[in-house]
Amino acid sequence: MNKLKIPAKFAVAIQQPNNISCYRRPQAIQSYTSNLKLCFMNIAIVCYPTFGGSGVLATELGKALADKGHNIHFITYQQPVRLSGFHTNIFYHEVRVPTYPLFDYPPYETALASTMVDVVNNNDVDLLHVHYAIPHAAAAYMAKQILAKQHKKVPVITTLHGTDITLVGRDKTYSPVVTFSMEESDVLTAVSDNLREETYKNFSISKEIEVIHNFVDVARFNKKPVDAFKKLVSPHGEKIIVHASNFRKVKRVDDVVKTFLLIQEQIPCKLLLIGDGPERPEIESMARDCKSFEAVKFLGKQEQMEDILPIADLFLLTSEYESFGLAALEAMAAEVPVISTNAGGLPEININGYCGYMSDVGDVEDMSRNALKILSDEKTLKQFKANALAQAKKFDIQNIVPQYEQLYKRVI
Repeated sequence: MNKLKIPAKFAVAIQQPNNISCYRRPQAIQSYTSNLKLCFMNIAIVCYPTFGGSGVLATELGKALADKGHNIHFITYQQPVRLSGFHTNIFYHEVRVPTYPLFDYPPYETALASTMVDVVNNNDVDLLHVHYAIPHAAAAYMAKQILAKQHKKVPVITTLHGTDITLVGRDKTYSPVVTFSMEESDVLTAVSDNLREETYKNFSISKEIEVIHNFVDVARFNKKPVDAFKKLVSPHGEKIIVHASNFRKVKRVDDVVKTFLLIQEQIPCKLLLIGDGPERPEIESMARDCKSFEAVKFLGKQEQMEDILPIADLFLLTSEYESFGLAALEAMAAEVPVISTNAGGLPEININGYCGYMSDVGDVEDMSRNALKILSDEKTLKQFKANALAQAKKFDIQNIVPQYEQLYKRVI
């Protein structure tokens, strides 16, 4: 319980309780030390270390909690991409999976459960917070049962993020285990109202799902001035359109390119594609076949999104489904209006006609028309930029992280 200054009279009472008549009763000391435990907690966060939304949120949550004095233990197979620099309250525990000729597929889930047990036993962990149900919730259940045999009770919070429920988790191969693991979690949370409803629709569970929305650190994206950088990308004043994703089929990145080409027919613009994934080669091939190929730039994976987004004039998100749309929220935090589909949880953050516009999935003509409404008039663009920032502030990290803190204290 570091960083906490204990009042002198309590310090003496704890060390020499019989000498302080006012604090002689053991229950008074026990009550105070219990409060200390709730002030600064030891939290183990289990997540994927990649660029996906679940890993980004889990890492940013852990960093924010560490800044508030809590000890955070990240458990994953490699250091999370958003976890850089040194912090005295952050600890990284790598899951090592031994390889043997017997195994065609290394048993990651077993190694993960064993690592959880080890971290809890050696770091006085108060609770396990696992992000993305597969396989983290199942591994946490296994770890919890092992610890129970050692007479240690460690609660498990499972946060659902999207494809762990809407895509992968629904597969018959995984569904029974995912359902069981969710039911056995002490608390179940979802990052959007839409994801909560999707979970109830697709799984037979009775446990209450609490919604704690995704968040963004608005201050992190307040990068000014950016004019010099912007001029390098658009030397002739072209509008800059950005898309960021993991280039999976569900993101429909081909619709991003199609929408961009329709916009470019009307106004000069550049397209920056950020990220990488299985669909990227096909998208690059598609872009090369366009006469506007020189205006399309593939930037690959980028950790410092706050350095790129502020130069954009518009953000395109054409996904078939988004449980929330964290990439869109980060764009709004950088004062970038969003053109998106109306799928999943996107209507919870992208307010149509205010900070952007929404269209049906695949309707690239409507998306391009909406984009031109914003980009064709500087006064309109300026207003939408201001509205985007105002909308992002509703989901600022300072508003959301305390909700997790309160949840942790309740569970402990």
